[in-house]
Amino acid sequence: MPHATNAGVEIRYEVDAPDAGDSDEAVVFCGDVGLGAWQFGWQHAALTGPHTVVTPETRGVGQSDAPPAPYGVEALAADLDAVCAAEGIRNAHLVGYGLGGMVALTAALASSRPASLALIGTPPAGDAYNPAGVWADPSDPAAVEGSLSGLLSPDFREAHPDALSRIAEWRLAEDADRETYAAHRAAVEGFDLTDDLFEVTTPALVVHGTDDTACPVTAGETLAEGLPRGEFHSIEGARHLVGVEASAAVNDLLVGWLAEHAGDPFA
Repeated sequence: MPHATNAGVEIRYEVDAPDAGDSDEAVVFCGDVGLGAWQFGWQHAALTGPHTVVTPETRGVGQSDAPPAPYGVEALAADLDAVCAAEGIRNAHLVGYGLGGMVALTAALASSRPASLALIGTPPAGDAYNPAGVWADPSDPAAVEGSLSGLLSPDFREAHPDALSRIAEWRLAEDADRETYAAHRAAVEGFDLTDDLFEVTTPALVVHGTDDTACPVTAGETLAEGLPRGEFHSIEGARHLVGVEASAAVNDLLVGWLAEHAGDPFA
């Protein structure tokens, strides 16, 4: 895996590029609290090919360095920028879940590199997001299995028991340990763009499950309303991992969004 370095912290990432295309423009995923790269598997397949797709491992997750806490969302946004710089990405279309959405918003304030944002299950401030039900200690298989009830709707869990087993296996192998989760959670708690959303002029797609128990749908609505170029879409009945349980709907939104905003002259 290639890597980028930000202030001595090494961030590992994967790149999947089409045979031909504009290498200075890419879709870049931004991960949620303590979760491994598995979280983007359902979107990765839909976006790779038409687009170069970059999947960083958030600091403390996977093979990326785990520096001592504390650090804030700004440090995670700087990690993201280092990855983009290492790959020569001039226009980054950022797709973030929860904490990753906060990172994407912060990156858009700090740099002109983000060309568009897709913010999934993301609030305008950390106090509207309770990540306690998102992460589970990967050293405790029962806790990981049980946490899926808060992340995925009862209908999805009943209809896709095999998917639950696969997700649990991926989480046990890839998710962050308790120390990294605590650092990520502290970054969430320190995040608040409520009064500065008007400064984020990057076009932003806000996607939220109506039954998200980690981050209420009203937080997504407030986020979209505060963004000058925000566009809100809700997915009925879905919980926090809306891109997993409603992957077809979310992927359709992302594909359409990227078709509209790739090369956006106003971005």
